[in-house]
Amino acid sequence: MKDAVTYELLHKCKQTGARRGIIHTPHGDIQTPVFMPVGTQATVKSLTPEDLKNEVGAQIILSNTYHLYLRPGQNIVKEAGGLHKFMNWDRPILTDSGGFQVFSLGDLRTINEEGVEFKSHLDGSKHVFTPESVMKIEEDLGADIIMAFDECCPYPSTYEYTKNSMERTTRWAERCKKAHKNIDKQSLFGIVQGGFYKDLRKQSAQELIDLNFPGYAIGGISVGEPKEEFLDILNYTTPLLPENKPRYLMGVGTPDYLIEAVLSGIDMCDCVLPTRIARNGTAMTWNGKVVIRNATYERDWNPLDNECDCYTCRNYTRAYIRHLVKANEILGIRLLTIHNLYFLTKLMEKVKIEIEKDNLLTFKEEFYKKYGYEK
Repeated sequence: MKDAVTYELLHKCKQTGARRGIIHTPHGDIQTPVFMPVGTQATVKSLTPEDLKNEVGAQIILSNTYHLYLRPGQNIVKEAGGLHKFMNWDRPILTDSGGFQVFSLGDLRTINEEGVEFKSHLDGSKHVFTPESVMKIEEDLGADIIMAFDECCPYPSTYEYTKNSMERTTRWAERCKKAHKNIDKQSLFGIVQGGFYKDLRKQSAQELIDLNFPGYAIGGISVGEPKEEFLDILNYTTPLLPENKPRYLMGVGTPDYLIEAVLSGIDMCDCVLPTRIARNGTAMTWNGKVVIRNATYERDWNPLDNECDCYTCRNYTRAYIRHLVKANEILGIRLLTIHNLYFLTKLMEKVKIEIEKDNLLTFKEEFYKKYGYEK
């Protein structure tokens, strides 16, 4: 049976490992590389699906298995006809497995071979996630791409702890694959773990490749480590993954990390960062970050970014947005969220063009200088 999600390579940058391609899904094609906005609770905070399509240009969004399991519950979503109908989104959706969220609960969870027992952050009630139960939840939610249930190691972790965790993740991945039924409608991606130990990353990648998933993610980095370690493991791990399948780096959303991910050969990235910092009054611009709360913008009649043509920048000034944020008006968050997601969407569109021109390294150098990043 053919996989629901497939990858088509269009061009590989002659300077780097960067790829330009298309991911084909049941709900449409995704031009890659792509940044995916996160809609944790079946909504990208403050935005409608029309905003995401018409103003942001989002091709695919993420939702969260852990949060939707707790509320409204997968049965409600299933009765509604799946996430697409429930939230009125007709483009591709990816659901994570909840592994990272459970990992983040710390003392509220206990891991064993069967799965994870955890207490809800909402009301303290006890729950159990197993590879099999997570597959059932994700199938009920109905996303195009679903993620295997994995264990994410904290940073730093010992070699022994990381090895045991990685090998358990592989066993869980095998159980997920056996439990996954809707192969023609949903594609299950495996998640490479192994912390910051290259031999473990290699072992994880090889064992998951042997299981023959239709796509692969890199998990367990961008979890608080120094950037040099992030880049070292990223650039080591990505080339281990198959060239004919999508490659997904989980949880990165700063412009520099996105560019570095693409340079390594990654196709897909996601992060809550652009929406989260919008709620804190911060905008990404082509000349670096703007903290709009600052007094310097009180009488600034310019748009957030003179080089941006998003809805926010076409219609509103920094002074007005600052007023909204200082007054805790919802519109301020909404306008900043539109802008930040549009900015990252446009950044990835420019990256696609530079890949096709075999010019991505030059673009990176120019962008870093302008944005304020050190080399």
